[in-house]
Amino acid sequence: MKNKFRILKILVTVIIFGFLLSFSLKRFNGKPMEKVSVKMTKTKQPVYFIDEKVVKELVKKSNTTKKVGDINIPELEKKLNQLPAVDSANVYLNLNGNLNLDIKQRVPAFRLNKNDRDFYVDDKGTEFPISNNYSFPCMLVTGNVKKAEYLKLAELIEKINNDDFSKKYFIGISKSKDDYNLLTSAGNFKVEIGDLDNIDLKVKGFKAFVEKYLIYQSPEKYTKVSVKYDNQIVTTLNPNFEENDSIISVGKKELAKLPIIAEKKEKAEKKAGKPSSATAAKKVVKKPPSTVQPKKAVTKKEPSKPAVKKEVPKPKPTAKKETTTTKKAEVKPKARVKVE
Repeated sequence: MKNKFRILKILVTVIIFGFLLSFSLKRFNGKPMEKVSVKMTKTKQPVYFIDEKVVKELVKKSNTTKKVGDINIPELEKKLNQLPAVDSANVYLNLNGNLNLDIKQRVPAFRLNKNDRDFYVDDKGTEFPISNNYSFPCMLVTGNVKKAEYLKLAELIEKINNDDFSKKYFIGISKSKDDYNLLTSAGNFKVEIGDLDNIDLKVKGFKAFVEKYLIYQSPEKYTKVSVKYDNQIVTTLNPNFEENDSIISVGKKELAKLPIIAEKKEKAEKKAGKPSSATAAKKVVKKPPSTVQPKKAVTKKEPSKPAVKKEVPKPKPTAKKETTTTKKAEVKPKARVKVE
């Protein structure tokens, strides 16, 4: 009897508890939603793409009755996460019937102008449109940048922003064909870095160039400084800069000397009897291969024979001298014999 009484007691308490729970749930679901609190999660840099008014309007559209029981929390979270500038959203209710929304916004890594489109890209490589009400201060990138390069480009910009030297010089990035160029604030010259590999080494090379050379010169002297080659820095002079006129004029004079040197070589070859490279090339172009015969080539080289004929008679006088010396040598002993 005692066991049956205990079981009956437990069943009664469960029924009473269930009745109270259902009553409280009905009362809670029928309770009007008193407050909607929107909390923006802190990020590395403050952003203001989303306004609280926009979020509250979205909540009102999803719950027209304004009752706690009519709120579909999973669907509301899904709608919030579909907003372009939202990175993540978390929605939950308090026992007091207050609706809380924790929203984390996307932070742009750079702003990209590509194919007549202007949009932001965050550090995860996600694209999202520009807001009409707010503009985030970040580096502008132009050119046909591939999506596969978004992460490396975001890393490069983060390194530039964290370095005082780079942040002072570089204000933008442009891509032409397959090469990236860093745009500078001083002198309006660009720094060519090529691809996005070995960025640290390339930035250090440009820093060394600035500290050792550019400090003592005007930054307007150059239009481009290339650091894309290994252990090399190649500079391009600005033709509109006055101090470069003398250097450019010297270079033009040196280039002008090249045809004069070529003419001197041709004259020297003609004096030596050798056909110049230019005339030889012309002869080869004018005559088809069928007309060129080995006999004619031999006759052209025959003028070298007279030089051989002149050298042949030279040994004859030497032979006569030898005969005269031998005769004299033979006459002397006869004279000695006569004296005796």
